[in-house]
Amino acid sequence: MQNALATAGRPMISVADLAEARRRMVDGQLRPNRVTDPALLAAMGELPRELFLPTDLAARAYADEDVALPGGRVLIQPMMIARLIQLLALRDGDRLLVVASATGYAAAVAACCGARAVAVEEDAALVSIARHATAGLVAPGALRLVQGKVTEGAADAAPYDAILIEGAIPAVPDAIAGQLAEGGRLATVLAGAARGVGSRAVLGRRVGGALTLTDAFDCATASLPAFRPRPGFVF
Repeated sequence: MQNALATAGRPMISVADLAEARRRMVDGQLRPNRVTDPALLAAMGELPRELFLPTDLAARAYADEDVALPGGRVLIQPMMIARLIQLLALRDGDRLLVVASATGYAAAVAACCGARAVAVEEDAALVSIARHATAGLVAPGALRLVQGKVTEGAADAAPYDAILIEGAIPAVPDAIAGQLAEGGRLATVLAGAARGVGSRAVLGRRVGGALTLTDAFDCATASLPAFRPRPGFVF
């Protein structure tokens, strides 16, 4: 890791300052907001979140808010992504699919919690950041980064014990739900406009071949452009 990071128009940020920001994120954002999983807290307390952002945005890595990325995407705020991962109740060796993984932060956190993760992202620039960020941080074989269409998931490694769709969507596509193993769990955010209510994090379970979704908590985050309905014909 760098000894310090320089951001546009700002002084150098030391490793000590970044470590303190990370500690404050865990103690000030995660623990007070029902993030209790010890492995998850440890992973987010150790992983350098700043590496999962373009250099000029590194100073915002531990802010209690989404950080805008190129292409209309975001790095989801720490507390929200922690609670989404926690919904999945990951166990050592769980096969996890992360859909629209952006720069790979959530996938790396999950891999450090013991999951065997496949992360799918179609934006080449974001995948490049993910490859650089995760190099040397994640155990070999724990995380596979794939550049591909996020709406299609990664059927070659299905079925998965858990799926995380990293952003707000109008509905869970059948193509992705079908990649979840029987008894598997899925976490995502359902966009409010599509439901007549505010956006909500949901937990899905596949039982008897069907996916059932249960509301979990309020969660406002950016919608995923690839999942937006295509405009229809107007007569």
